[in-house]
Amino acid sequence: MPALPERIVCLTEEPTEVLYALGEERRIVGISGFTVRPPRARQDKPKVSAFTSARLQKILELEPDLAIGFSDIQADIAQALIKAGVEVWIANHRSVEQTLGYVLRLGAMVGAADRAQAYVSSLQRHLDGVRASAATLARRPRVYFEEWDEPAISAIRWVSELIGVAGGDDVFPQRAASGLARERIVADTQEIVRAAPDIIIGSWCGKKFRPEVVAARTGFAAVPAVRNGELHEVKSPLILQPGPAALTDGLDALHAIIRRWAERQASIR
Repeated sequence: MPALPERIVCLTEEPTEVLYALGEERRIVGISGFTVRPPRARQDKPKVSAFTSARLQKILELEPDLAIGFSDIQADIAQALIKAGVEVWIANHRSVEQTLGYVLRLGAMVGAADRAQAYVSSLQRHLDGVRASAATLARRPRVYFEEWDEPAISAIRWVSELIGVAGGDDVFPQRAASGLARERIVADTQEIVRAAPDIIIGSWCGKKFRPEVVAARTGFAAVPAVRNGELHEVKSPLILQPGPAALTDGLDALHAIIRRWAERQASIR
């Protein structure tokens, strides 16, 4: 067997969650300060990075043989580590399918391919179960998901897909297909008014969602979600990282919101 990485620094939460789920947490020597899953990781492992910055010297002192990060936003961190001689893997998965593939690749990298396949199968069963439950709903709501408020940024691809699995329809699917956050900016919030979402879900990337602020935007009084009090929050750690949390607890939170809406609609009729 070729040598496997024995000292891994996880620059984002999802590799930490996956490695713990696979029973390979002993390999982790440093984690992101934003890590909340699993909770014991925060007690077990030193925190060495944020999302756009890292404590380079502390990472090097840990003598990692692999650092794992996510997206072009961590390119500067990756470059600094590469220049210091550290091997770096920057994943850029954006869809549900790609997230499942990410789990398989990470599992193979640490010699846990069979466990990773079993884990992915369990995640797929959960997705299929929620999809089947959503198929029983009498109506599908139109959903506007907002991951930031100033400027307003709509759902990233995996969130848009999970809204569909949960029983709703994203009002801006074309934006979700874009790879960059700036391409998901809704510069004219009247577009949201015109989209007339039945539900608005906020997940403001690390800060508390304020439905009263959204409801007070110009023209929003006419939006069905605002008229009917359908403004909800899903905490960002559950949904805004492309890993198991989004496919399990994040998806369940979306489905619970959509199911309650559908049940209320049925009672009105």
